[in-house]
Amino acid sequence: MLHQWPPGKLMAWAGRRAASWALAQAPHTQRIWVAAGPGGNGGDGLHAAAHLARMGRQVAITLHAGDRNLNPDTQTALQQALGAGCRLVDHPGRGWADLVIDALLGLGANRPLGPGMAAAVRLINEQPCPRLSIDIPTGLNADTGQPLGGGLIQALATLSLLTLKPGLLMGSGRDAAGRVWLDRLADRPAGTNSDPVARTVRSPPTPRVGSVRPHASHKGRFGDVVLVGGAAGMAGALRLAAHAALAAGAGRVTAAALDPALPLYDESRPECMWRRPEDLPQFPLEQTTVVCGCGGAEAVSQWLPLLLQRSWRLVLDADALNAVARRPVLAEALRNRHDQGRTTVLTPHPLEAARLLDCTAQDIQADRLRAARHLSSQYAATVLLKGSGTVIVTPGLLPEVNVTGNAALATGGTGDVLAGWLAGRWASEAPQDANESVQAHRTTCDAACIHGLAADHHGARNALRASDLVELMGRLVT
Repeated sequence: MLHQWPPGKLMAWAGRRAASWALAQAPHTQRIWVAAGPGGNGGDGLHAAAHLARMGRQVAITLHAGDRNLNPDTQTALQQALGAGCRLVDHPGRGWADLVIDALLGLGANRPLGPGMAAAVRLINEQPCPRLSIDIPTGLNADTGQPLGGGLIQALATLSLLTLKPGLLMGSGRDAAGRVWLDRLADRPAGTNSDPVARTVRSPPTPRVGSVRPHASHKGRFGDVVLVGGAAGMAGALRLAAHAALAAGAGRVTAAALDPALPLYDESRPECMWRRPEDLPQFPLEQTTVVCGCGGAEAVSQWLPLLLQRSWRLVLDADALNAVARRPVLAEALRNRHDQGRTTVLTPHPLEAARLLDCTAQDIQADRLRAARHLSSQYAATVLLKGSGTVIVTPGLLPEVNVTGNAALATGGTGDVLAGWLAGRWASEAPQDANESVQAHRTTCDAACIHGLAADHHGARNALRASDLVELMGRLVT
């Protein structure tokens, strides 16, 4: 616990590390403006200011305490900064600084900014120089990644101290924080970390990605995927998911098209087999990984009872999720799958998640971790909540937040690719754990990570077409 530190020692150590980090970000800077608040975050910034001044930089400090008195540790930090040669000013002047350090508000901030703090945020954002934040950009909720209201620092980079804060990895946090760095403050006393609320997914979590297949293999070894979707006018969603399942390594892929007018053939991928949904009862669904919902529209509801009852591994996406939200009997069948030893992954975007939880998309985005945990608990399933900071939650396991990916994925069809890839990967992997839920969780994290890495390779300047995304993902695992 943090009280194990002598008074002020943690703050002083954090300030020293923040100063070194700031100069690593901008090594040639000479004039630095430190905007400090009244609490611990301000104290970190003031200690950083003192160290920067001792290293020969010109440092101007603005103190935004309002009517509140500084706590003793922050007061000590201010005296050290002034003693080191920093000057205390109301405003250093536009264009004076080469670098601004935001140390206004930290973890304790949980309400909209007051007028004075909001004005300080506006001034900082108007500066024509890099902006760095200590621990978290002022104006951001550290737990949820949502703006508190009244303004939000837009930082080039953020130094998160002791541990990563969930808000830096999701919602508005990804844009506001810029590049996120973590300093665990080495040499601190043991026991200063609290229990984590989630882990991050930064690289494929399993060694199977990119591994060589055994020579003595056949297609049956790598599993079967059946996809149900593609209602009238939405055949593309089903095709994209099927192509992704093939690229992910499934041994056999069959697409059951809900549009009766759709030809049972795909010239672009002739290796994919096509059937009518009326053939589904004859499939060995108990040994099959099934994807349901990609472009399914209302027609998918007819086939969900069968799939929920018999599928061994089931991925529910898009219109299948909407059908579950509309029909309580389907929701009950979904919950029963866990007790029957069957495993399910749900892949909603925020609006689909809101329908499942009978709330609004704004409610989901307000606390994405909490929403994903609620969904996972309510439906006894692994949940992949898509969006900025994709969240993966499985009952009984620590939630994970995927930090790969960018806005290039904000195009039609990329969600269908993710669902298909997830199923293809899941089908092709021999069970590694006696607990099937653990296997589902690992494979879902794997899929989200590869999906995002492909976008990172593409870059965020231009949209990524879903069909190109399939090929990029395939190249990443070969």
